[in-house]
Amino acid sequence: MKFATSTSPHTFQTDSVQKVMLEVLLALVPGIIAMTWYFGWGILVNIAVSVSVAVASEVFVIKLRKRPALPVISDLSAVVTGVLLALALPPLLPWWITAIGAAFAITMVKQLYGGIGYNPFNPAMAAYALLLVSWPKHMTSWLPPSMLNSTPLDFGQVLNVIFTGAMPAGLSWDTISSATPLDEMFTRLDMNQMIEEIRQSPLWGDFGGKGWEWVNNWYLLGGLYLLFRKVISWHIPISIIASLLVLSGLAYMIDPAVHPFPAFHIFTGGVMLGAFFIATDPVSACTTKKGQLIFGASIGALIFIIRSWGGYPDAVAFAVLLMNMAAPTIDYYTKPRVFGEVKDTSDD
Repeated sequence: MKFATSTSPHTFQTDSVQKVMLEVLLALVPGIIAMTWYFGWGILVNIAVSVSVAVASEVFVIKLRKRPALPVISDLSAVVTGVLLALALPPLLPWWITAIGAAFAITMVKQLYGGIGYNPFNPAMAAYALLLVSWPKHMTSWLPPSMLNSTPLDFGQVLNVIFTGAMPAGLSWDTISSATPLDEMFTRLDMNQMIEEIRQSPLWGDFGGKGWEWVNNWYLLGGLYLLFRKVISWHIPISIIASLLVLSGLAYMIDPAVHPFPAFHIFTGGVMLGAFFIATDPVSACTTKKGQLIFGASIGALIFIIRSWGGYPDAVAFAVLLMNMAAPTIDYYTKPRVFGEVKDTSDD
């Protein structure tokens, strides 16, 4: 009797890079809507500029290598990089700064190392770090959330500010910009004010910054969707959040007058976006399960350390980049035991 046989592989992977990236983009939608609701049309303009430049930069590099561009850009990885970078940027950031960041992310951080699968650093976070150290004033000029914004800008005014730098008549940067809750918290702590005094500011909501706490809730929802769809595993995001909660909780118990309640760290700034969408990048993160737990816990610890004693209150980008450097070493020392190896006895 003859049986039909076939060559390997005998199992088929139904996922593709494009499908995974589509899932990530879908999971980002609730957070994008929330950010636009609370911080205005500039969020969508930043996304449009960042994605356009990211895709154009990828096409440019691929053409230089004399390769067809369509198969490369159709995997949507450049689109995801552009969106993630844009979501980390202030809503009225000049367009040329956004463009520089997107071009740097693709050409220098991704394609310079060989393209997707070879970049040692998260492209969006490397670009964000570049922009922050190069243009710190622009990168820290955020709008207050919608419920505190007495001078909201319409879509046309937002376009005018981003592309020409011209403010509407009667307005200036000082009248429309505001410190983020993280900036406010740690600047006033440096002035020896107590947490209870700082929380009298109108920026504070139930457990974090107004607007920001809900944005993080919606990113959390998107992250849970990725977990449900098994696009990511729980190891990195949960270990980031747990580590940050434990350290900030210990600090709060030791001295609640100068350390905010742990939920403040989780729901203010970019922790949820970083934990579920950035640190879980399969290329620049650890690949072993034990390594992912160490990787995530270390990111959470670095976020707490940098926020508490460093110069950049929202430390997600720097924490991720530092651990990107450590990921290969962590993977090396956390490799699972291999069973079934055959000892080479040819020299015996």
